[in-house]
Amino acid sequence: MSTFKDVVSLKFKSMQGDGVLFHGEGQRGDYITLELQKGKLSLRINLGDSNLHFSNSHMSVTLGSLLDDQHWHSVLIERFNKQVNFTVDKHTQHFRTKGDSDHLDIDYELSFGGIPVPGKPGTFQRKNFHGCIENLYYNGVNIIDLAKRRKPQIYTVGNVTFSCSEPQIIPITFVNASRSYLLLPGTPQIDGLSVSFQFRTWNKDGLLLFTELSENSGPLLVYLHSGRLTLLIQKETENPVEISE
Repeated sequence: MSTFKDVVSLKFKSMQGDGVLFHGEGQRGDYITLELQKGKLSLRINLGDSNLHFSNSHMSVTLGSLLDDQHWHSVLIERFNKQVNFTVDKHTQHFRTKGDSDHLDIDYELSFGGIPVPGKPGTFQRKNFHGCIENLYYNGVNIIDLAKRRKPQIYTVGNVTFSCSEPQIIPITFVNASRSYLLLPGTPQIDGLSVSFQFRTWNKDGLLLFTELSENSGPLLVYLHSGRLTLLIQKETENPVEISE
């Protein structure tokens, strides 16, 4: 199909920072891709202008941050000829595509939630989307409704369900500020450390994390001080490094 106007709208939520939400492409180099990359949404579009080299004719715009927070986020893509409006959670980026071409030629299927088997022009190895999508419309067509009713013009691949389960989160409460903590045995001669967690408290001061980085290298602390989150790295032979947010 060849279109001068395209409108794609959807809502999504995910805990994964990477994944393709929408992709379409053609034999002459035309393509449109909406993708999560490190918690941000990237829209890439190329109208396949034969007068321009491929690397000079494509456009890439990024919006949002921390979109992998398991909350619903809304997306709207509106293209009319060369003018494109890209909106994520009410934040809009306006831009124009390069070259002289005004239409998008899609010779293969449109895919939602991932990219089909590679080997077609323009495809690339990317992660498929892992999460939930609702209110998915392409040019006024309710894609999820077609899939749910098993209409012949659309088909599903892989493990897809028409429900959205909430991840089970089990919190822990430290009742006593002076004698309550968790202890995880360390690993000798460890070269790196990766820790992530969410917290909430009414207290303005308190120790959140303490560990010895390695033998004779000093401690690492993450703590609240006057309501500010502080990271402190203390090496025995150097001045301490302190970062506050």
